[in-house]
Amino acid sequence: MPLDIVVVMDPIGSIKIAKDSTFAMLLEAQRRGHRLLYVRPGGLAVRGGAAEALAAPLRVRDDAAGWYELGAWAPLRFGPGQVVLMRKDPPVDAEYLHDTQVLGLAQRAGARVVNDPQGLRDFNEKLAALLFPQCCPETLVSRDPASLKAFVAEHGEAVLKPLDGMGGRSIFRARAGEPNLNVILETLTSGGRSLAMAQRYLPEIRDGDKRILLVDGEPIDYCLARIPQGDEFRGNLAAGGRGEGRPLSERDRWIADQVGPEMRRRGMLFVGLDVIGDYLTEVNVTSPTCIRELDAQFGLNIAGRLFDAVEAGADAARPADAAPPQPAAPPAR
Repeated sequence: MPLDIVVVMDPIGSIKIAKDSTFAMLLEAQRRGHRLLYVRPGGLAVRGGAAEALAAPLRVRDDAAGWYELGAWAPLRFGPGQVVLMRKDPPVDAEYLHDTQVLGLAQRAGARVVNDPQGLRDFNEKLAALLFPQCCPETLVSRDPASLKAFVAEHGEAVLKPLDGMGGRSIFRARAGEPNLNVILETLTSGGRSLAMAQRYLPEIRDGDKRILLVDGEPIDYCLARIPQGDEFRGNLAAGGRGEGRPLSERDRWIADQVGPEMRRRGMLFVGLDVIGDYLTEVNVTSPTCIRELDAQFGLNIAGRLFDAVEAGADAARPADAAPPQPAAPPAR
């Protein structure tokens, strides 16, 4: 049965379609005969206790000269028969969190939201990896620059990063005794007011920071290794890394088996795991990427796997989401 696919994303006119996973999802949804609706950035709202959006019909095509057409804007009330793709990029700031709360109301009205709004609030992408300590390298999260400095001294070399970054921004590789280490830690922690993360440096980053995609808790058979270039230690594609597809290793599959069931339980239908060597470093739930690159290298249709899961679960709302609560009658005056 055709569904309304409502997409909440960053401005569609600014995307790079050759690398954009949301665009891959939209192409697949349209190919399957679903109706696409594009929410104007900043267009989520609540009226009379009900979630709504300012949205327009959307058509997409795989053409870099012109990849989308929008119809007329109109108010959209959320409800059954809709699947909402929440695909806004970080930072997960106050505005992002407010949008997930609006989408929680949409969910209670009968729309299915991918990924689950509560999970998007709960899973900071750096901290979420630490739910699976058996998979992670030695890590410290702290506001205390002295503790973080001691961690670097203990391990000789570490990667230092904020908890709210993406695309490799504000990530530092630091060695014990480095003259700038105090300044780096003061900057990352805002002088001891903000949490920052230190992880033991993994020299396997030379072979790539692997992105493993999970669809409904199950891994795609190939990952994209994002390999640092030149004198850059970061593998992020946004930082100039080169993407190289590879089959999953036995260890990659073990990590996916550790993480996948919890992601499925929490309604996180599409998740990206970052793995360096044998270690999980991040669990990406907001807007994981790499669909287009893996599809192109291996002849896959990852968005097709995703929409198989979407369609299978579109009518299976959780009891708590079946209907919005009814307000109590006001007391007599």
